[in-house]
Amino acid sequence: MRALRLTAWGEAPALTEVERPVPHGAEVLVRVEAAGLCRSDLHVIDGAPGALPYRLPFTLGHEVAGQVTALGPAADGVSAGDRVVLYGPWGCGSCARCAAGSDNYCDRRDTLAWHGAGLGRDGGMAEYLLVPSARHLVPIGDLPADQAAPLSDAGLTSYHAVAGLRHALVEGTTAVVIGVGGLGHLAVQALHATTASRVLAVDVREDALALADRSGADFGTLMRPDTARVLRARSGGVGADAVFDFVGAAQTLELATSVLRPGGELAVVGSGGGSLTVAKPGVLPPGFRLSLPFWGTRQELAAVVTLARSGALHVETERFPLSAAAEAIDRLRRGRVRGRTVLVPD
Repeated sequence: MRALRLTAWGEAPALTEVERPVPHGAEVLVRVEAAGLCRSDLHVIDGAPGALPYRLPFTLGHEVAGQVTALGPAADGVSAGDRVVLYGPWGCGSCARCAAGSDNYCDRRDTLAWHGAGLGRDGGMAEYLLVPSARHLVPIGDLPADQAAPLSDAGLTSYHAVAGLRHALVEGTTAVVIGVGGLGHLAVQALHATTASRVLAVDVREDALALADRSGADFGTLMRPDTARVLRARSGGVGADAVFDFVGAAQTLELATSVLRPGGELAVVGSGGGSLTVAKPGVLPPGFRLSLPFWGTRQELAAVVTLARSGALHVETERFPLSAAAEAIDRLRRGRVRGRTVLVPD
């Protein structure tokens, strides 16, 4: 079978022929129907030697949807023919967090030589994916694969960020989403579907604001010197109750803290290299709370799938055949992708 493999740090992955895996024990073999491509993949590809604990080579791809084709003799919980989406973060499987379905916050994460499919273990940018246990699979029914695959990270991470601040997003409140890309446009939809808050969106691209509008945002604005003033005016003058920063750069963090009302909530999801200095009085809103949501739980992934099947979540996608992975990666690097990139086996 063909697979997109990372064979050297800092070098482009290669589409190569490898043997189709055979499931043993509790393993499950999934025929891949679609695999999402995101900036986390670029971070892995561009990693310096020793920066990540992963051992080369391995197949990329942590956003995966497909059909169960074979099971190991000890596998249970799924059947051949089931259509599933992958729960991507694989923890140790035995700590209290993993037992509760929160592999994303595995207590032993720092000791593992991998963090999941496509993250040190073979992932789904291939024709088949070997999954160590059915507990990493969530049924999707008739949901199209190119919609289901991005839910496993873009959808799940956005939903998890929103769920963590849902208590603060009651009627009459304001939420701001900074960065309306692969994750941000799904956060807008999750806010619209699961909270009573008005949703304001910010981006540097006009087409991203159009995407925010299609996703249910109440208002969108380009990032400019007066954006904080505009957003505060839209919030009734008091500022935002919650800000979701899907960029995480110095500029966006400055905007986030300047628009946040006292006692507000800031969730930083993006990893754009920005920083917050908490020791400077008067710079940060008093009483604000900061969270760094990471991925989500298996139970939340099931909830995300339910929302998608109901029509409340729709992923804006650009599809590429697996053979065109190099082109898809290049377009993502240059910021030419609208929504989420999805690779489909030829």
